[in-house]
Amino acid sequence: MKPKAAIALMLIVALASAQATGGERYIGAGLAVGLAGLGAGIGLGIAGAAAMSALVERPQERVWYLIFLALAEAVAIYGLLIGLLLV
Repeated sequence: MKPKAAIALMLIVALASAQATGGERYIGAGLAVGLAGLGAGIGLGIAGAAAMSALVERPQERVWYLIFLALAEAVAIYGLLIGLLLV
């Protein structure tokens, strides 16, 4: 095993076995919710713009556009769920 891989493996094991006792849980929960919300917002912005452009060309496909937007929003819901589990 390479030395860098061994050090990385030891760090992963040490972090996995450590218990968060103070505010680390809340920082992790806040990061999970915040970054998931940020990613979902960017995804919704891109998908929404593309859906509106496609809606002009093919209005009969509007159900699929809503499904794509809901899939992007699901990322934020997953982040909220992880945040609640961390607290």
